[in-house]
Amino acid sequence: MDRVGDFKSELIRWRRHLHQYPELSFQEVETAKFVANILNDMPGMKVEIGVGYPTSVIGTISSGNGPTIAIRADMDALPIQEENRCSYRSQVKDVMHACGHDAHTTIALGAAHILSMLFRSEELQGTVKFFFQPAEEHVDENGLSGAGYMVRAGVLDQVDAVIALHMDPENKVGEVKIHDGYSMANVDVFQAKIRASGGHGAYPYLGTDSIWMLSHVLPVIYGITGRLVSPLEPAVISIGKIHAGVTNNVIPSEVEIHGTIRSYDPTVRKLLMKEMEKAFSLVNSLDGMYELSFIEEDPALFNHPEINRVFKQVIGDLFPHYQIINQPFGLGGEDFAHMTQKVPGAMFFLGCAVGDETIRNLHTPNFDIDENVLEVGTSIFVETVQRLLKVHPRKE
Repeated sequence: MDRVGDFKSELIRWRRHLHQYPELSFQEVETAKFVANILNDMPGMKVEIGVGYPTSVIGTISSGNGPTIAIRADMDALPIQEENRCSYRSQVKDVMHACGHDAHTTIALGAAHILSMLFRSEELQGTVKFFFQPAEEHVDENGLSGAGYMVRAGVLDQVDAVIALHMDPENKVGEVKIHDGYSMANVDVFQAKIRASGGHGAYPYLGTDSIWMLSHVLPVIYGITGRLVSPLEPAVISIGKIHAGVTNNVIPSEVEIHGTIRSYDPTVRKLLMKEMEKAFSLVNSLDGMYELSFIEEDPALFNHPEINRVFKQVIGDLFPHYQIINQPFGLGGEDFAHMTQKVPGAMFFLGCAVGDETIRNLHTPNFDIDENVLEVGTSIFVETVQRLLKVHPRKE
């Protein structure tokens, strides 16, 4: 705690620099350079750039025999125009760190700094890797996010456990969400088209109407989670885009529908897709045709109970006045789940609310954090890694 406290001003400087110069998913060129330059100044740190994707950065410190523990931080920002008026507000038009990835990156850098000192003084045995990951917020045309690319490149092949955190503006400093098992959602995107003959707006009986067909499909879709899935199982289907037609007197021959499906349990995930197919098949009985496709973006985030147990012990020892909240993190997606599918891993949500009158939720133009969480998160990471180097869950 003393080591991290002495380093607080540097943590704030790093975070504010990153906040001022955000970069979108798959475009984190300058962010990656900034991270790599800081890592290169740390004694004993091996730095690799471009593993899995050109803007990824990996730092590795090692000493003697022992397990390999990884810390993951995401680096990308969002296409949002910042409305805050702070001195460190974004200098990039329509781009903002509105999800706290600047803080995640800073905390991982802080942990790397402290842990490199501990390795240099021969206080630790084993290996620690620092994954600075691009593109958590979006997938590319291949359906892969930054974590997907890094996992595919084999970054976890020799890793015994991986940890991460997330900013949580809904809770104040002193509150931490930790939850065993599935804690964030599978994220599946669907795209569909309904095709009909179309026709003149004055003579609808002479053709078939794609919008009318969709009007029969929509109630079935919205009834899936309410009637076909247990209310005890988290599940949401949301339609975000419907597009049809070009003018007021032409019945469109095609309507396009886009949306997302969220769930926790893999069985429920399959059920939702199956029922979506059934819903759109109604179009066949209405003399239309349909196409339906799914893109499986992120799996559900599974938090390993043993790693969570260490998180709780560390927080209880370092911050005994903190409140640990045992509840899932919601139906948002998190591509860290690709990593916890491969090796035991866990993420906790760290309360960071500023505490003023402004609503500063994730993905909003007013998002910001109480910067005291930077040293809190760094301390939790450092102490958790030290304990996991001594006792860690085995890969199954």
